[in-house]
Amino acid sequence: MISFEPTEEQAIAREVMAEFARETLRPAARECDEASTLPEPLLDAVWELGLVSTSIPAAYGGGDEERSPLTQTLILEELAYGDVALAAAALAPALFAFPVVEFGSEAQKRELLPLFCTDRYHPASIAWIEAGPAFDPFALQTKAEPKGSGYVLSGAKTCVPLADRSSHFLVLARNGHGGGFGGAEAFIVPRDAAGLSISATEPKLGLRALPTARLDLDRVELPGEARLGGEAGCDPKRLLNLSRTALAAAMTGLSRAVMDYALPYAKDREAFGEAIAKKQAIAFRLADMRIETEAMRWVTWKAASRLERGLDATREAQLARSYAARQCMTIADHGVQTLGGHGFIREHPVEMWYRNARTLGVLEGTLCV
Repeated sequence: MISFEPTEEQAIAREVMAEFARETLRPAARECDEASTLPEPLLDAVWELGLVSTSIPAAYGGGDEERSPLTQTLILEELAYGDVALAAAALAPALFAFPVVEFGSEAQKRELLPLFCTDRYHPASIAWIEAGPAFDPFALQTKAEPKGSGYVLSGAKTCVPLADRSSHFLVLARNGHGGGFGGAEAFIVPRDAAGLSISATEPKLGLRALPTARLDLDRVELPGEARLGGEAGCDPKRLLNLSRTALAAAMTGLSRAVMDYALPYAKDREAFGEAIAKKQAIAFRLADMRIETEAMRWVTWKAASRLERGLDATREAQLARSYAARQCMTIADHGVQTLGGHGFIREHPVEMWYRNARTLGVLEGTLCV
């Protein structure tokens, strides 16, 4: 029998994250967005939840819980329901730590994973996206040229989360030897690497509370040990599928937030002597928002389920990401339309969610990969 119900452990995790999102993230979201800041106390509060450390093996200082893509999808949706920018900041270190857990060599794990098992938030990030209107993760422009026993990285990355404070970056680059996934490899680049320059924080339409910046790699020389996984390498396609599924989960949470705000507003707001929710156009719009949010969740869960079982989820993850990007933007627009003139003023959060939805939808560039 097929069941779409989460396990007891997953249900508890969802409940805990939902409460944290309502009581901590949502109240802080507007101020963080207006000031484009990411308060350290807030990050430490998120860190205390153990979202990263508990999924790191005990041998490296972690909680030794089995890392579950499906559970992480559920958690991210709940956090994004509170605020998607703060949720992204909270889990950005996982973009670096979890690939090391899954693919890192023993030496890499012993050196890097303990950094994420302390009491204080430790920022690190992934650098994958490249500038351009049609970024293709299968055709990276950043190159990794062999030099002796090491590599030389050249290129540029943009929209790198937490670049202003990260200690390490996981940089995806083309190794020039062909192979699957356009010859892509992942390399661990420390912040102080010679030839690496980090721009000022990028101004953005949305996700203002999440600092992002551009990395320029001017012939950055790395030892052979900097290649994620060492001689064995890693599976960049799985990294992309995990990233796309997480992005779809975040957009699902954001869509739920818009829907749950617009519905009671429509019931309370009166026009011509009755609630606007009784108007057919508004009622149909709200129904569509509900339908599409549920559909986004199911396609995202399907991708996460395949990742959970170690199966190839390339098709499912891309469908989830592209579908969520389109529908999240539509739902955010419907939210603004439902509130009418109030949808454009900062007294209500829907204008912020609209900006966040647009930014999330174009993070990876093209939707047709």
